[in-house]
Amino acid sequence: MHIRVDDTVEVTSGDDCGTRGRVLAVNHETGKVVVEGVNRVKKHVHRSQRNPQGGRLSKEMPIQLSNVRLVCTACGAAARTGSRRLEDGSKVRYCKKCSANIGQISPPKASAAKK
Repeated sequence: MHIRVDDTVEVTSGDDCGTRGRVLAVNHETGKVVVEGVNRVKKHVHRSQRNPQGGRLSKEMPIQLSNVRLVCTACGAAARTGSRRLEDGSKVRYCKKCSANIGQISPPKASAAKK
């Protein structure tokens, strides 16, 4: 899974298609992400000590991971991502459009380093 918390993603399908937002949470078991400002629903709540006024709360709900694409920090486009190993043996995510490194996946390994 190439999407992490605090990444910027673009929604590719659904009512919020084309919307960009920051990832708030990732659930690896269900394959869903919560994106800031996307897939908002109204939740009706009763009056309580926590919420003394009651009413309707607006909150983000999870969307399927296949419906979002990572936004590249270098080219600014919503692109597919891949992973590759660098010469020092570290594994990084990269943009398949501009081939720029996006972020590190694993630290350098001596056994995977190119000689």
